[in-house]
Amino acid sequence: MRWADWRDRWPHADRSRFVDARPYRWHVQQMGEGPDLLLLHGAGAATHSWRHLMPRLAERHRCTAVDLPGHGFTRAVAGRSTLDAMTADLFALLDALDVAPAALIGHSAGAAIALNMARERPAPVASINGAFAMFDGLAGWLFPFMAKALAFNPLTVPFFTATASPARVGRILRATGSRIDPDTLDLYAALIGDRDHVAGTLAKMASWRLEALVRAAPGIDVPVLLLAGDRDGTVPARVSRDLASRLPDATLQVMPGLGHLLHEEAPDRAAGALLPWLADVVRA
Repeated sequence: MRWADWRDRWPHADRSRFVDARPYRWHVQQMGEGPDLLLLHGAGAATHSWRHLMPRLAERHRCTAVDLPGHGFTRAVAGRSTLDAMTADLFALLDALDVAPAALIGHSAGAAIALNMARERPAPVASINGAFAMFDGLAGWLFPFMAKALAFNPLTVPFFTATASPARVGRILRATGSRIDPDTLDLYAALIGDRDHVAGTLAKMASWRLEALVRAAPGIDVPVLLLAGDRDGTVPARVSRDLASRLPDATLQVMPGLGHLLHEEAPDRAAGALLPWLADVVRA
């Protein structure tokens, strides 16, 4: 995505800036005052994912939202799309910003990154429909293999972006189980129509392995809140329920009637679950 094309219409563009922290030039948004929160979006999304929830959290906290590598306005760097590499690179960014998060909030794949970060620098973690499950058996081998084939086929990205019509994007979003408004559809359509963004998302999928994180869960002794939409068509609520059973200090809250993008479709309900929990676990 080219920032010059979006600076006048990207959500909360007035809060955006670009920060150089090797090996990236990160797109970062900051808002609010108080204990620091780091917000990590899911695969295929960008900072726009937090546009409704972040102002609510910013009433009591300083929120830092970033475009993950290869997403939105943060360009990808080859070979840095694994879970551990993203974790290390995010710590480099936080050090450059002089931000020490009092809590980490992640959506989908962003929740897995947040929990992995808490292994190294302990902090409470809030997961929104966290993508913590890997496929089993043959599917577990085929998924990364197919993603790699897609990522490295030079015809895949142009074909995908050229066919990313609003109708097709609408079908993709409806499959998440969330009710999507026209503005949300337009933003995701722009992302899915961008070659760099799609290539970055595919590279992340190709490198995504979670076995070590799931095995380590019993030793991650920080407060973890797991919010799960019972209509989630992307990551079923049972994934959060299973992880909650493995963690030593987990709270599970299944939210009726909401899908994978619950923080976008119902930001008031998401804030209503997050803010009391943050008040209990975050120290000013």
